[in-house]
Amino acid sequence: MKMERATEHDGLLNWRKSSYSGSGGGDCVEVGVTSAEIHVRDSKNPAGPRLTLAPTTWTTFLGYAGAQPLN
Repeated sequence: MKMERATEHDGLLNWRKSSYSGSGGGDCVEVGVTSAEIHVRDSKNPAGPRLTLAPTTWTTFLGYAGAQPLN
């Protein structure tokens, strides 16, 4: 896992936001996927820093997050 600044290559990524995010402008993240990396950024600050994860790390995170109860 590494923290990176936005680059000119960000425009090449197909950034996606969960359909559960709605349009209320809440705290959301966007995910951009390549074959080698998963990029996560703040939807309200797309030019800000982003988290870059290996696919196996992303899969582990999703498994953990999905197992947590919703508050």
